[in-house]
Amino acid sequence: MGSRQAAVSFLSNIGRAAFGLGTAAAIVNTSLYTVDGGQRAVLFDRFRGILDETVGEGTHFLIPWVQKPYIFDIRTRPHTFSSISGTKDLQMVNLTLRVLSRPDTNRLPTIVQNLGLEYDEKVLPSIGNEVLKAVVAQFNADQLLTERPHVSALVRESLIKRAKDFNIVLDDVAITHLSYGNEFSRAVEQKQVAQQEAERSKFVVMKAEQERRAAIIRAEGESEAAKLISEATAATGMGLIELRRIEASREVASTLAKSPNVAYLPGGKNLLMALNPSR
Repeated sequence: MGSRQAAVSFLSNIGRAAFGLGTAAAIVNTSLYTVDGGQRAVLFDRFRGILDETVGEGTHFLIPWVQKPYIFDIRTRPHTFSSISGTKDLQMVNLTLRVLSRPDTNRLPTIVQNLGLEYDEKVLPSIGNEVLKAVVAQFNADQLLTERPHVSALVRESLIKRAKDFNIVLDDVAITHLSYGNEFSRAVEQKQVAQQEAERSKFVVMKAEQERRAAIIRAEGESEAAKLISEATAATGMGLIELRRIEASREVASTLAKSPNVAYLPGGKNLLMALNPSR
């Protein structure tokens, strides 16, 4: 009987010890929290509110039930959003903007109080559309292509300044896509066709002008040559013309002599009788 009571007492002591150890382990577990690499934590205290200190990486203690940690990812993350904006000449343009953002680690308590953990989803799309519409409205539709570096610089500068008001740091801002409406695309195509027609007409006019100048120069040359021939004839008589005629006849005779299809016949009226003049 005594041994049975001793065994029961021993088991009860073991149960109480195990319960105590389990309770202590649970308390210790709820009193610890871990901040991984690339993260920061902000503590909320039920009596003091959001604490001003930012907790770094590692394992830290807190008061169970009284304090609660908010974990922030402070690594740079990409965000992409699109906006349809009107240009200065009332054309609609579709732009896609890509930003790389991260929170300001020194202002995490303020971000928790004002925006919460989803601060970027609440802020970046709205200010991105606002900045895009404000910048695009300063340019004509064609200037968005010809002055794209300047437009990107204005968007980057304005958006970084605007995001700073919400304690968000932008590492990079870039316009990744730009497209126009159907009406503007048709207008651009018609303009290109008109420019090509204008260039073609300009070429035709230039060609006609060159041909006119060539005809004038050729006529002036022929006139000058005729004048020189007339002066030479007046000075030396018809000998020059006869010389030119003999040279031309010689060239014709030489050409005909080389042709196998040419036959020479005697001249005069008695063409057939010339073969036998004695009859």
